[in-house]
Amino acid sequence: MASVTGAGGNGMHNFTTLIKRLEAATSRLEDIASSAGPLRDSNALGAEQHGIPGTRAVGGGTGRSGSHPAPPGMVVGSPGVAPGLPKSPPVAAPAKPELPPSIQEMDALIDGEVAAFVESGKGLDNLLEEQTTAVAKAFRDQRKYLLVSTKAKKPDMTSPSFPELLKDLQHDMGTVGDIRDSNRATPVKEHLAMVGEGISALQWLLMDGKPADYIGEVLGGAQMYGNRVLKAFKEADQRHVKYVQSYYALLKALKAYVLKNYPSGVTWNNNGIDAVQAYREADSAPTTNGAPIASNGGPPPPPPLPNFDNVPAPPPPPPGAAPIAKGAAAAGGDMDAVFQSLNRGSDVTKGLKKVDQSQMTHKNPSLRAAGVVSERRDSEDSITRSRSRGPETKPKPAGMRQDSTSTVIKSKKQGKKELDGNKWIISDFEGPPAPIEIEVSLTQSLLISNCTKTTIVLRGKANAISIDNSPRLQLLVETLVSSIDVIKSPNFAVQITGTLPTIMLDQVDGATIYLGESSLATEVFTSKCSSINVVLPATAGEDDKELPLPEQIRTFVRGGKLVSEIVEHAG
Repeated sequence: MASVTGAGGNGMHNFTTLIKRLEAATSRLEDIASSAGPLRDSNALGAEQHGIPGTRAVGGGTGRSGSHPAPPGMVVGSPGVAPGLPKSPPVAAPAKPELPPSIQEMDALIDGEVAAFVESGKGLDNLLEEQTTAVAKAFRDQRKYLLVSTKAKKPDMTSPSFPELLKDLQHDMGTVGDIRDSNRATPVKEHLAMVGEGISALQWLLMDGKPADYIGEVLGGAQMYGNRVLKAFKEADQRHVKYVQSYYALLKALKAYVLKNYPSGVTWNNNGIDAVQAYREADSAPTTNGAPIASNGGPPPPPPLPNFDNVPAPPPPPPGAAPIAKGAAAAGGDMDAVFQSLNRGSDVTKGLKKVDQSQMTHKNPSLRAAGVVSERRDSEDSITRSRSRGPETKPKPAGMRQDSTSTVIKSKKQGKKELDGNKWIISDFEGPPAPIEIEVSLTQSLLISNCTKTTIVLRGKANAISIDNSPRLQLLVETLVSSIDVIKSPNFAVQITGTLPTIMLDQVDGATIYLGESSLATEVFTSKCSSINVVLPATAGEDDKELPLPEQIRTFVRGGKLVSEIVEHAG
């Protein structure tokens, strides 16, 4: 009886031990699941609060494992956290830097009026879409310049580094103007002229005093072309009317923005950093409308899974020689091949080429007198030497190369305006922020050369003007006694308010001549020119009239002489 009782006790003891081991394994499996899925634990907790049974975490009072204590080393109520390790604090997303109010308003303008203008140009014409895209980029460049002004000190506008702040803006504004100048014969030339005239409003960034008034003047110039579009499409296509009105709204919104935030010009941060440095930092930061993008912090990584197998880490490798590098092994193999070839004895010369006696220099003095044998290059072998190398071409001088890597960097000259006797000399100006005004007299003449994107205003009556190699030059003249000579100056424009006898154009690609009531008798002579337009003043009930100069000439023989006539197109 005692033996039976003992056997029953041993069986009961083994059964109890088995149950404990099964419960410990179940607890560990639950710990693994909770450590690998924190989100699943939170769902379980929510389910428990709604009364769903069997969803308590380890250490709770319900479920199969709830009636037993948690295994050693695990914290009750904190599933998946290893003993002795503190809980990781929640990671907060970095706060987005607060932008100045003026920049926030510029973002609203870009997202509002600029986006509406771009949208209104879609589907009208490919040129208009291209030009509106350049306008939107120019406004984003303006926003970037204003953001730099909030972080940097006012730069020296005469320093060589200052143009770097405006290079993107000047490029996009130039793109808008180039689209206008290159497509003067297109049906949407008035649209392009309106936008090209209005984009100069962004030059307010370089003006002091009252820049909003300047934007108002530019708006008036753009309306001269825009009103023609409204008149032509008022009853035909309302999309063109919407396009013009959205551009008017954009310029008016810019004027209101400048009047509110920069009534006396752009302001700078006296305690800021260098302007060029701030501009480069703005370039390197990812932006949306120029605003930095704040990155959201993700959840912390889950803790590593515990090792339940109690398997020790593998021992370190035994000390020994370092592994042989791949290059060293290859080099050793090459040397072995060399030694094996040398050990072949006389067989090593079996692969050599047999040389005829006529090719041996020691038996033919004429070969020795022919010249020195050229040295063999490392990359040559018997195959490449047998081919004709051909004449070697020498590189062109740096000044004659056309690629961007060999462009000669010319030093920028300082603009010059001086009176030498009775002659004004104006040269080497490139996009000055304000027009150049000169008081002239009857005996004085002017020589203008190498001026780019420059506006010159002459006050008074002068004798004559000579213009050479000055692209995108704009000239306002009251009265001249003699003439205006223009040579190799594309996209030239002149406006005469008084009288002028003669205008002579030579090799000019694109020019606009604005005549007044007193200058209708002006004669225009052209040679090797294209895209020349003359704008006549408005008459009663009509707007200004723009007329192109003829470019097609018909020549034929009549009576032994050549006769040339202008080709006129009917219809």
